[in-house]
Amino acid sequence: MANIIVLAIIVVAVGLAIWYIVKAKRSGKKCIGCPYSDSCTSAGKDCKKE
Repeated sequence: MANIIVLAIIVVAVGLAIWYIVKAKRSGKKCIGCPYSDSCTSAGKDCKKE
């Protein structure tokens, strides 16, 4: 029973991570996690505000 609960938690965590990545890519972010990813012009090479 404990294995099923742990597996369910892992599946939910991975599912939420995938959902976040898909949502971010659809909104136009080039590099996820960068605070300037909406206006970044370096296409993920260097995520610094230019």
